[in-house]
Amino acid sequence: MIGPVSTRAKLPQFRQTVTGAAVAELRRRILSGAVAAGEALRQDALAKEFGISRIPIREAFHQLAAEGLVTLHPHRGAVVTALSASEIAELFDLRAMLEPDLIRRAVPQMQPSDITRAEIILADYDAAIRNGDLDAYGELNTEYHLSLYQVAGRQQTLELVRVLLANTDRYTRVQLTMSDGATARAKQEHAALLEFCRKGDAEGAALLTLNHVMAVRQDLLTLLQPEEDGPAEPQALTAADAAPSS
Repeated sequence: MIGPVSTRAKLPQFRQTVTGAAVAELRRRILSGAVAAGEALRQDALAKEFGISRIPIREAFHQLAAEGLVTLHPHRGAVVTALSASEIAELFDLRAMLEPDLIRRAVPQMQPSDITRAEIILADYDAAIRNGDLDAYGELNTEYHLSLYQVAGRQQTLELVRVLLANTDRYTRVQLTMSDGATARAKQEHAALLEFCRKGDAEGAALLTLNHVMAVRQDLLTLLQPEEDGPAEPQALTAADAAPSS
């Protein structure tokens, strides 16, 4: 439970509604681990801390529930979701099916401005890693991938992937901080993905995206798998598995 604070917290309200700012701040706390899995988010306490009414807090809870980051209970309110090893495997399997298809469709449509935008995000991402800024590099990782995928013009799929990235972000951060060589590998793979995009190599970009997602999946199941779930035996998807059926 979030306890009282000595000074009122300020929400990041620039260019955001009050509800949007509350969502952003609560999402940041959940993804960074400041609020642990299974912990209840108290509507009254948060409204007082943020200096707003309970209505935008309640709306923020519903938004976070839609993203899978909290579960709403009749008597406990919003509780931060705990994901099992089997759920982690499922989420990354879904990403492995959707993301290679998006990048495959996006690459032929990319313009120089799309590449430039991705280069800027990637530079900020690398700087965040150097500075050890966990919040920033988690957010920039998501922003980087979405900036490439959105060129595909597949809005429904993009929204599904956006939710999947939100659900897996805190685990990706754990993987980056706990798995040896994970940050170096992530930087290399992000740079290689952008190079495939520059060259117009859609199949190379799709295969790299598939391997990128599945490598994180395997690392996470090794690092985070609860003992009661038994040993994980993740099976890597192939490029054919990730390809669209039609």
